[in-house]
Amino acid sequence: MKSLQPIQSNKFKKSTVINLEKGKIPPQAVDLEEVVLGAMMIDKKGVDDVIDILHADAFYKEQHQLIYAAIFTLFQNSEPTDLLTVANQLRKTENLDAIGGDFYLIGLTQKVASSAHIEFHARIILQKYIQRKLISISAEIIEEAYDETVDVFDLLDDAESKLFEVTQGNLKKGSETAEGLVGQAIKKIQEISNKQGMSGVATGFTRLDELTSGWQPSDLVILAARPGMGKTAFVMSMAKNMAIDFDTPVAIFSLEMSSVQLITRMISSETGISSGKLRKGNLEPHEWEQLNVKVKNLSNAPIFIDDTPSLSIFDLRAKARRLASQHGIKVIVIDYLQLMTAGTSNGGNREQEISMISRNLKALAKELAIPVIALSQLSRAVETRGGNKRPLLSDLRESGAIEQDADIVSFIYRPEYYGLTEWDDEERTNCEGQAEFIVAKHRNGGLENIKLKFTGHLAQFSNLDDDFSSEFHSKMNAAISSNMQSPKDAFGLEDNLDDSGLPF
Repeated sequence: MKSLQPIQSNKFKKSTVINLEKGKIPPQAVDLEEVVLGAMMIDKKGVDDVIDILHADAFYKEQHQLIYAAIFTLFQNSEPTDLLTVANQLRKTENLDAIGGDFYLIGLTQKVASSAHIEFHARIILQKYIQRKLISISAEIIEEAYDETVDVFDLLDDAESKLFEVTQGNLKKGSETAEGLVGQAIKKIQEISNKQGMSGVATGFTRLDELTSGWQPSDLVILAARPGMGKTAFVMSMAKNMAIDFDTPVAIFSLEMSSVQLITRMISSETGISSGKLRKGNLEPHEWEQLNVKVKNLSNAPIFIDDTPSLSIFDLRAKARRLASQHGIKVIVIDYLQLMTAGTSNGGNREQEISMISRNLKALAKELAIPVIALSQLSRAVETRGGNKRPLLSDLRESGAIEQDADIVSFIYRPEYYGLTEWDDEERTNCEGQAEFIVAKHRNGGLENIKLKFTGHLAQFSNLDDDFSSEFHSKMNAAISSNMQSPKDAFGLEDNLDDSGLPF
């Protein structure tokens, strides 16, 4: 609901109902404004029905704006709303004479007998207000479009921002009945059943998808790690899996790296050619052929990259809405959260700014009904801590609101980064070329530490068992071709295989 302040005016400037602009009457419904205000002063139900629909600026006449502001103040203070209390509130703010005194208020209450149909009337008033706003915004855009000193892209952003503000400020979602919601839930369960349990967007990382059933619509997912740990590499590997393997449209907002640098990383991962070679262009003839063949899948992938620096949360929401409308994107990736700006001139420290950004990212996920994955930095406290330096929720940088707003908080941890050669498990297994995807908060599911394979020269994450599976099948084929009595002989691990020859 739009926040209002009582309008202070010691002197009311007389305004005519019919205000001709360029020979046309602005859209307005003054008679309905009178009926709605009169009903609100004679029936408390009328206030309850429209207080979430209207705001003071929605009224065409300035008198009506002042009266509604007084009613709204009484409602906020949980005070009764009637002819006397409204008059008293207007008297407190020195606006009673400006609206025409007690006589005008009495006249409003005499125009209506009950609050019947008040919600319908209020929505017509709101529609007229939106029409006036659109006319005003269009006039401003036209005037600025003729100004040769205005950058055309700034003009586009400004126009979109103003239209977005009208939409956000005036379109409110109502409540839904249990009957309708149950029907939606059953339909969703049936769809999940047809997808074999994958209710969200598959990432291509098997164990992660099993834990989350894919990234869920409306979820805000925070992926945090120290610099150099592989945050960007992970989301680029994930985006490649989504777009190429599952044909899922992905939008990536990169505030740190350029779009060409990001796509070069994806080319390296897709072709198996090291990013160092690609940067230098030092490729062998067979690698050029490999590049030209394998890059075709990536060229056709539904990936959209925006590398606008210092992107504000407002601009991001506008861009995301456009991508969702034009290209049907199903996932948004932001690299990374701390490089964004709130885009407001209000004061406040950086922690408050990050809090506002995280709240808006969650709101964006809900509005578009798609998962939003935001990368985040961790504080330096990780480096000063002893032991294995595995990150904790308390290490999230600059704001506890990130943890509060997120549906999933996850970390990337690579022991090799700290010079460790073994995992800190009971078996002390080798951690070379491995990483851990830590799900530290999961609002709708369990927590788990998932081991992944990390290939540094390709900046690529993949399933850890991919290599084992390939090796296993190779040895199985060798066992069969050499007429061994049992595939177990190929491994020399009879105690670790079941009767089917598979590890248990």
